[in-house]
Amino acid sequence: MATETIDLLVNGGKASAGPPLGPKLGPTGIPVNKVVDAINEKTAEMNGMQVPVKVTINKDDKSFEISIGTPPTAALIKKELGLQKASGKAQREMVADIPIDNIIKVARIKFDSLNASDMKAAVLELIGTCTSMGIKVEGLMPIDAIKAVKEKNEWEARITGKKKLEEHSAAEMKAKQVEMQAEIAEHRAEDAKEAAEEAAEEAAAAPAPVEGEAKPAAEGEKSAEGEKKEEAAPAAAAKE
Repeated sequence: MATETIDLLVNGGKASAGPPLGPKLGPTGIPVNKVVDAINEKTAEMNGMQVPVKVTINKDDKSFEISIGTPPTAALIKKELGLQKASGKAQREMVADIPIDNIIKVARIKFDSLNASDMKAAVLELIGTCTSMGIKVEGLMPIDAIKAVKEKNEWEARITGKKKLEEHSAAEMKAKQVEMQAEIAEHRAEDAKEAAEEAAEEAAAAPAPVEGEAKPAAEGEKSAEGEKKEEAAPAAAAKE
């Protein structure tokens, strides 16, 4: 079977038979409109993103297969949140809170490239990614969100596609991030204050030197003094 592979870059959900698809696919003899429809169906969740697409064509019967490339999961999660940077201390500092609907949306985008047997497994995998990024899910720590998914809570219908996903505004999620950043700053200030207080207490508890009492020699000074004595001993013995 002779095949030909064509690599394309399309606007998610908005591919058309015009350039660049038409001029590249037209000479192959495959039905361009069917390819466009298939691409738009597979990239519908990637609206507004540049998506790499690979079209593999069977030259004998003009059939075709489409594979969709996607950005890394973490990049898609950050895009959903409008988040510039994940947490550098994921176990201590949570920097964002993503709605479960947005997790499901990303899971649908990434499904073909994940090692997931179904959508529920894909959602669990994405929540695992949130763990390393310092991102809560619906106000829950990732570990608790994983438990909620496994227990078939009210999210089940949305995960399985039986219930329509809700839209969450970027402004709403951004406001939550600002709130969480303020909490992080407050916690850091408290930690710094506690560290300063502990240092002050340790300094106050240290015994004050007695007036007139010789200060104990530092380790380096003791070593140097011992070496001088050792050097002086053979010299004195030689004089005797």
